[in-house]
Amino acid sequence: AARAAGIVAWALLAASVTWGLALSTHVLGRKPRPAWLLDLHRALGGLAVIFTAVHVVTIMLDSYVHFGLAEALVPLASTWHPVAVAWGIAAFSLPAAVELTSLARRKLPNRLWRRVHFASFPLFVSATLHGLSAGTDTRTAVAIVATVAMLVPVIGLCVVRLQRRGSTSRSKVPGFERPAFTGDAARDRAALARPR
Repeated sequence: AARAAGIVAWALLAASVTWGLALSTHVLGRKPRPAWLLDLHRALGGLAVIFTAVHVVTIMLDSYVHFGLAEALVPLASTWHPVAVAWGIAAFSLPAAVELTSLARRKLPNRLWRRVHFASFPLFVSATLHGLSAGTDTRTAVAIVATVAMLVPVIGLCVVRLQRRGSTSRSKVPGFERPAFTGDAARDRAALARPR
């Protein structure tokens, strides 16, 4: 139950991050978009939080590894694979914050919500490292294929997001406009040097 809940929690987290990136990069199309697309992203995140809680509770109930409250909540307190467990504890502390601020988004300043929501990326990295280093099934062929299948879209959409963010951030700088190049090197240098 503990392993299954952990695997399902990670898969739901990967799906939520993928879906969120798909929405923010507009690969699913520009606005207006159906409300169910955003609802699906929220539902995946909420389910990931629930299965993460099930994973932690069942680990604490398991008599094989003897996890108490301290071992489940304090990094490096565990004697069983302490670093691997620490990655999981780091991942465990973030989803509740992301989920709660998402539920209260309309009451929060957009900048605060966005900063907390960006915690999804280190959360996903920590959860992935936890699963790969602590998971007992990670070296099976099925687990390797599933991990790659979940990581490829996340990494690909992150690259798309960073590229689009870089190209739009320059255009949002006050006074910035792309100069029209004439082909004459002297005029083009002068246009670039001219204060805007």
